[in-house]
Amino acid sequence: MILKIIAFYFIISKPTNRLHLLEKMLQAEVIYYSVYKTTVAGEDRMKIPLFDLTRQYEKIRFEVLESIDEVLKSGRVILGPHVEKLESEISKYLGIEYALGVSSGTDALVIAVKALGIGPGDLVITTPYTFFATASCVVRNGATPIFLDVDEKSYNLDLDEVELLLAGVYRGSFEGCEVENSKDLNRKIETVKRVMEIYGLSTRSRIKAMIPVHLFGRTMPLDRLRKMKDKYRIKIIEDCAQSIGSQWFMDGKVVHSGSIGDISILSFFPTKNLGAYGDGGMIMTGNAELYQRCRKLRVHGAEKKYFYDEIGYNARLDEIQAAILGVKFRHIDKWTYQRKKIADLYEKLLRVLPGIKRLPNVEWRNNVKYHVYHQYVVEFETSEIREKVMKVFQEKGIGFSIYYPLPLHLQRCFEYLGYKKGDLPVSERLSETTLALPIFPEMRDEEVMEVANTIGEVVR
Repeated sequence: MILKIIAFYFIISKPTNRLHLLEKMLQAEVIYYSVYKTTVAGEDRMKIPLFDLTRQYEKIRFEVLESIDEVLKSGRVILGPHVEKLESEISKYLGIEYALGVSSGTDALVIAVKALGIGPGDLVITTPYTFFATASCVVRNGATPIFLDVDEKSYNLDLDEVELLLAGVYRGSFEGCEVENSKDLNRKIETVKRVMEIYGLSTRSRIKAMIPVHLFGRTMPLDRLRKMKDKYRIKIIEDCAQSIGSQWFMDGKVVHSGSIGDISILSFFPTKNLGAYGDGGMIMTGNAELYQRCRKLRVHGAEKKYFYDEIGYNARLDEIQAAILGVKFRHIDKWTYQRKKIADLYEKLLRVLPGIKRLPNVEWRNNVKYHVYHQYVVEFETSEIREKVMKVFQEKGIGFSIYYPLPLHLQRCFEYLGYKKGDLPVSERLSETTLALPIFPEMRDEEVMEVANTIGEVVR
């Protein structure tokens, strides 16, 4: 809201006051989002925040103000050169031919699903352990989400279960399925059987697509996703809202998350690794026809102004936000390395502690960024330990959050699907035992040590 009224005050103010005005208003916007993320956990004054935009802003303040001033002086505030430049830069960065700036990650998902022709009667596989928009975009297009469980190590969609489900539907048998974790095969087969029962799936069912999420910044196995896409002729929408810059090594080269799907999306919510000072998102694809359709849907369904081919959306990326993102994009690799450094220090301090079941650290083999640490999520042995840690965090003023406190298959709005507690046990356990610790590029080593020491005081 603040950025939307900058233009008005800029116009009526004296030239000598304009940069000062911009700075004050932007500081207010930045402070709002820093406080927002730290008050989710129930505290509004924290010693160590979960996330802090103000420190980043202090380092890039003059670059940001200059970019906003440039937009306002130009008079082009809707779909101008900064949007086009950002689209071009991210397209090259990710190695995807087309990129389209939109109003949010949520709108990017809704448009992506619609552009693929997914609608009533279609089924879309996805994860219950994710943000709501990953599934709501399916329902908003009239289709039905199928929730499968997640892998207990990566927390990403369990591709063994996806393989079993697709084989069960299209071949009528689980025989010959390629699974990577045969140790838990029986449990996974039982989960898939239960899901097939819930939906009444048969060889006549229309599973149109899959939406894998690179959760918390960890890349899913892109080679395996591509193999499934080709094998079962299923559309893939990669949800990269949390994973810009994450990578995988396949076919003898490094590729980015978002590069193997039919279409993929980014979110520029302020807390993301590349975040705006407001909402924003992006759609990426290597398909020219999909790109053109998304481009129409972004502006009400019109290819030519005032001539509408279909019902679309008002979903443009704001020019001011694009200018800000352009400034931040210049720093994205440096910030990613800083996140990795923080994650490595956390691992060094936490791996010796009892009561912790799993840390999220992934080695960057040959400097391939398999995880970009949008969040640093720790899994405790029990929910009781997590509760004790949260209590002490609150007392000490240390930020935290639970991603996610109730998996989507158990949310009230999805009751009509027919899931019950116990159907997807890994997702349900993670919702009770995981905790996101503070992490942002400007976080200081002593703050990381304080967080780790506090956990140690609780679990020892």
